[in-house]
Amino acid sequence: MHRKRHTTRTARLLAALVLSALACAACGKEGSPPGKGPAADELPRYTVAKGFELPRSGTWKKARSRGHFVVGAKEDQPYLGEKDPASGTYSGFDIEIAKMISASLGIDPKGITFKTIASANRETALQNGQIDYYVGTYTINDNRKKLVGFGGPYYLAGQGLLVRSDEKDIRGPGDLAGRRVCSAAGSTPYQRIQKDYPKATLVAYDTYSVCVDNLLTYQVDAVTTDDAILIGYAAKVPDELKVVGKPFSEEPYGIGVPRGDNALRLAVDDALAAREKDGTWKKAYDATLGLSGVPAPKPPAIDRYPAS
Repeated sequence: MHRKRHTTRTARLLAALVLSALACAACGKEGSPPGKGPAADELPRYTVAKGFELPRSGTWKKARSRGHFVVGAKEDQPYLGEKDPASGTYSGFDIEIAKMISASLGIDPKGITFKTIASANRETALQNGQIDYYVGTYTINDNRKKLVGFGGPYYLAGQGLLVRSDEKDIRGPGDLAGRRVCSAAGSTPYQRIQKDYPKATLVAYDTYSVCVDNLLTYQVDAVTTDDAILIGYAAKVPDELKVVGKPFSEEPYGIGVPRGDNALRLAVDDALAAREKDGTWKKAYDATLGLSGVPAPKPPAIDRYPAS
């Protein structure tokens, strides 16, 4: 009976995470945590660069012609990339990064069209021209550089573990043998567990929100991905979830652009450097991911790697 009551309670709390359209129906229920999210008056305002030109970038020229960028993002990552199921509005640190880049490139960020793109489909979306750039906890690595270009990095995360608050035996990746561990299909964290901790039983879904759902309802024992993402989930329901252990990787987040569009990639690097220097980056962090209680770190050094 205890397990059944607990499972019912966690399922109700999950609704309060606003991870699906059904979440709105749970709003206001007794026991649900208060809503948390970026306060509009605390978010930075981005002045659009006047007279900006980037004629060598085909991607930029198409965006200017249509009047806005099309940006790939996540919709289920608290404080990073989250979509309100009622209004369709996206919010979070990654969303603010996308907006500041657009403004720096001379195109009003108010017009951005955000598209939710699953981790496994990011490269294809950039290659096929479905999106102009991608901002969504996208780790830069050499294999991906063969398929797309990267501006940044703009944030350095590390792989971590999210477990239920009553979990006592999982304190790090060395404790995962025989345990069911969930991550996003095609993600770097999934591949690392598969390679380095083969005794774990891996479960994969398109989104981390489904992994968290399975964790709260005792179908998996842990969720693994970047600590920045996990901190957001734990902050939503701190009585139910916790992040354990130390980060066991380095995950530099980059802005994905079409491979070969080096003019756009380098312009993104310039924009990030300027926004970090003038304090806009930190203000965006404080108003979004900073709400999880983790103070803003120092931004990582931008990697202006040569064209290939």
